[in-house]
Amino acid sequence: MSTHHDTSSALDAAGNANAANHALQLACETLQIEADAILALQQRLSGDDAAAFTQAISLLLHCDGRVVVSGIGKSGHIARKIAATFASTGTPSFFVHPAEAAHGDLGMVTRQDVFIAISYSGEASELMSILPTIKRLGVKLIAMTGKPESSLAKLADVHLNVHVDKEACPLNLAPTASTTVTLALGDALAVAVLDARGFREEDFARSHPGGTLGRRLLTHVRDIMRSGDAIPRVAPETKLTAALLEITQKGMAMTAVIDAEQRIIGVFTDGDLRRLMEKTQDFSQVCIADVMRKNPRSIRPEQLAVEAVEIMETHRINQLLVADDNGKLVGALHIHDLTRAKVI
Repeated sequence: MSTHHDTSSALDAAGNANAANHALQLACETLQIEADAILALQQRLSGDDAAAFTQAISLLLHCDGRVVVSGIGKSGHIARKIAATFASTGTPSFFVHPAEAAHGDLGMVTRQDVFIAISYSGEASELMSILPTIKRLGVKLIAMTGKPESSLAKLADVHLNVHVDKEACPLNLAPTASTTVTLALGDALAVAVLDARGFREEDFARSHPGGTLGRRLLTHVRDIMRSGDAIPRVAPETKLTAALLEITQKGMAMTAVIDAEQRIIGVFTDGDLRRLMEKTQDFSQVCIADVMRKNPRSIRPEQLAVEAVEIMETHRINQLLVADDNGKLVGALHIHDLTRAKVI
């Protein structure tokens, strides 16, 4: 009995190993097929399809309206992604479902728009049914199909060929390599357009204010600095003991030293206190002006918060005073303020 059980376990283990090896092999073959398909697309764009791609870029750059992207089924999912990529990289764009377009959503399309229709076969009935209206409006039509002789390709002002030799699906049925190639071509269009428009990091940040880059490029010092009574500050004649109380109450581990016109003339930090304690223990008669560091580093409120981070990291400090153009104290930053704002 034991021998039979051991034999069964060994066979099960061997079967599991073979299944795992087969799955891994299939995964690698899938990636290779899709990689080969993208490389084939790259070669076409460098050769016979270069003119069509350039013409498509020209239509997109001269579009006075929006880029409308449409497709059905798996092509519809790819169309949504392409529209989202255009929108996030400076080209106003949206997805329209062809079936919904036939029942009213076509009213969102205007003569100033460019319409990108995606269908690998180039014969999707839902898509083809709305294209006569698109053409009557005078909307420029870019088609992405795998069949240059298809009805959609012939109807288009520009046809972009996304043909693949085979799908990654073992049955050569499920859209896999073809959708990958279509998505890659959509990315190529968006990247080429954003570069031609001079789209930069700052523009991307404005479209992504909730992201890390958006916070880094859109957050200004004035947005997160401490102001008003929250700023630790003392006059130069203040006794050190009183200045230490101000430091403790404001919780920034430092205090600014300002003159009668609120101009910054110095700063005193916890680090300065530790160094001072190595020299003396009697602070009763010490004025802050005698031990402050003169001409401390500062930043203007309109500067980016990320610039404050750079100053702090470069000079290995945890606090930074904020001054206006006249050198007057208007705010203060602690490294923790930048952390809470997720600038770092």
